[in-house]
Amino acid sequence: MRVLLLGADGFIGRRVADRLLADQDLAVTVLGRRDSADIRFDLTAGSPGALARFLDAAAPQVVINCAGVTYGTSRALIKANTLAVATVCEAIRRSREPARLVHVGSAAEYGPMPAGVPIPETAEPRPVGPYGVSKLAGTELVITSGLDAAVLRVFDVVGPGAPTASLFGRLAEGLRRALEHHERVVRMPDLSGFRDFVDVRDVARAIQAAAVSAATGVINVGSGHAVRARDAAQLLVRASGFEGTISEDARQVLVPSQVVTDLHRGVEQPPRVIEPRAVVEPVQWRQADVRTARDRLGWRTQVPLEESLGDVWLETACRV
Repeated sequence: MRVLLLGADGFIGRRVADRLLADQDLAVTVLGRRDSADIRFDLTAGSPGALARFLDAAAPQVVINCAGVTYGTSRALIKANTLAVATVCEAIRRSREPARLVHVGSAAEYGPMPAGVPIPETAEPRPVGPYGVSKLAGTELVITSGLDAAVLRVFDVVGPGAPTASLFGRLAEGLRRALEHHERVVRMPDLSGFRDFVDVRDVARAIQAAAVSAATGVINVGSGHAVRARDAAQLLVRASGFEGTISEDARQVLVPSQVVTDLHRGVEQPPRVIEPRAVVEPVQWRQADVRTARDRLGWRTQVPLEESLGDVWLETACRV
């Protein structure tokens, strides 16, 4: 099977690329902005017609779109998460043999949901910030495109390779600095919310499964379990051996950080800590209903959260 991968340099995209390239039954072509890509193309600036010509040349049977950004101005988010998706959909429609499309969405599209209840794909999305709105618009473009398409609505991704802008990337760096400088306190934003953490390697397996399946529509990808962020943080603290204190500032909230790829030339933006009145995504509860992924993709998570965070620390500790 011929596969065209978009966003191969991002947190999720790198793991997807690793899986696809290891599969001898797949012929993988990477499209992106970097010199390492097989096809150089900027999704935020290129036209659908130009992309359609590349599609005709590569003749993929499946296009996997892991491209997108989490941080930036509303304009940048819309360009990367909405307009770029419109370009992909229109290019596939114009190509001689339209490919199947697997698009990576985000749980931020749902917005606030009732606590204690798993979120099904049928839940009415009500995103509350520019990121969630831009991702939902991209999802709607895919679902209404008339293409053979699936959107994997990915929950809170963790694991090795986590960007330093992410919650656990930030915590791991803080722990490393504290251990190096013999500090007793690591400061973090509020960790009282519940999240559905899923390892990036499990996400990559789900994307590969969707690529070779006939499943269409929106499919949640998460662990199916909600964990308080504070409890998850303690798993990382124990892995590090840090014996000091994690100090939470209830006045500060870390903007969610599911970094998908690097449409801004691979430069991670630092985590933004902001006042509650300006919170981009004030969501206290997030837990995926994963029955659709189980039934239609034959997919379940394999990597426990403790192992995932242990790998985050191992990678951070080895960083020079």
